[in-house]
Amino acid sequence: MTDIKQVEAIESEYKQLEASEAWNQLYQRIRSEGTYDLPCTEARAAVNRNLNRYRDVLPYDHTRIVLTDANTSYINASLVKAECVKRSYVLTQGPLSHTTPHFWLMIWQQKIKGIIMLNKIIEKNQIKCHQYWPLGESEGGEDSIVFSTVGLKVELLSVSRHSHYNYSTLRLTHIASKDSRHVLHFHYTTWPDFGVPQSPEAFYKFLNVVRASGVLEPDVGPAVVHCSAGIGRSGTFCLVDTILMMLSKGLCDNGQGKVVDILLDMRKQRMGLIQTHDQLRFSYQAIVYGARKLAEANGKDPYEESSSEEPSLADEPPPQPPPRTDSLTRSMIESQLAQVLQDGNASDTAPEDTEEYDDDSREDALARPLPAEPLSDGSGHDTSPTASPEHHSEMYFETEVRRRKRRERVAATAAKVKSMVEKQRASEFWQERKRLILKPISLCVAFVVIGLGGGALFYRYFQV
Repeated sequence: MTDIKQVEAIESEYKQLEASEAWNQLYQRIRSEGTYDLPCTEARAAVNRNLNRYRDVLPYDHTRIVLTDANTSYINASLVKAECVKRSYVLTQGPLSHTTPHFWLMIWQQKIKGIIMLNKIIEKNQIKCHQYWPLGESEGGEDSIVFSTVGLKVELLSVSRHSHYNYSTLRLTHIASKDSRHVLHFHYTTWPDFGVPQSPEAFYKFLNVVRASGVLEPDVGPAVVHCSAGIGRSGTFCLVDTILMMLSKGLCDNGQGKVVDILLDMRKQRMGLIQTHDQLRFSYQAIVYGARKLAEANGKDPYEESSSEEPSLADEPPPQPPPRTDSLTRSMIESQLAQVLQDGNASDTAPEDTEEYDDDSREDALARPLPAEPLSDGSGHDTSPTASPEHHSEMYFETEVRRRKRRERVAATAAKVKSMVEKQRASEFWQERKRLILKPISLCVAFVVIGLGGGALFYRYFQV
């Protein structure tokens, strides 16, 4: 049962930080106290370097996920636990093209039921994640993908689209044994890189849908949570979910400072969780909002959602390589810049995502099926706005136009990804050629220099 005093303590802490504009100071303290010198031996091994998306975001040895029966035991993924509420998450980077088979092998071996994706495939003209799951033929993709190197097959069974997120049901099959499992894929589509969601309300709805599916429960494998690096947006999601669970069980003591304590503990399990002070601020906002909702429920099911747009999945039966840049370093620079620009007054809304969000909202509304029965005012007269055949025809036409535009956008995005991948491969090809050509030349020059030096010494010796 939610303790209202604990909720008020966290809300009071949030208001104090907001009034004093101290978010960046608090975040810098967390960075200072929460940067641990723990070994990352496997992640730094030369053979594993090209398996990391970012060179400064690595899993610690003591919490890294270990693969078996593969050409490598390494994957950039960490097991993060909140023992007090029996929560387990696998935080990982967005898969690279050559680590996607390892990603699905991890899903199979860890008996994972849910994948929570918090990034887009392309953000700010950079590939932030490989398209690791099938989109389906209706979106210009395939209905299934086979990963022969690990003996697994992934099939798309269904997809449901909403204004802020999509969720898909996938079937993962072990080809040799023919055993298969259903995996739920939740894709939050409006959370910008190094930014925050449009509102705590939208995030809370998404969290409720994920929770209602059962993928976060202790009787199934840990849920995979990933963004691009697997620390910023992923850390925010896990922190909010954990604190809300603690509040619902009355485990936050007086509440003051509990958010920071839990974040510091999580950072011991995966480095750099929460990358900006804005993400820290949003975490508090989402916790306060969600806690108030739980308190208002007064004993009702905390996962119950009043909005018909967000369907409950609890009882729904399942249907039959990018540039290697720094992620932690970038977050530090952006935090320092934000402090200069008066970080306390920054907006929560990401401008670059506003237009797409609005279009997705309209598209989602048009894509919903028309009512099966006409509405009535109680007098027997039809008052449904969709009653006329002309309106049905108009709605059908608009829906088809929206679907066609969506398919065109998906096709354009796929072409863009393909072009960027081809350019990167071409660049890597020529770099490798240069290395193959320059290495023997360098060796020859070195031998000549050594030979001339040795000959000169030999000549001088006999001259003496």
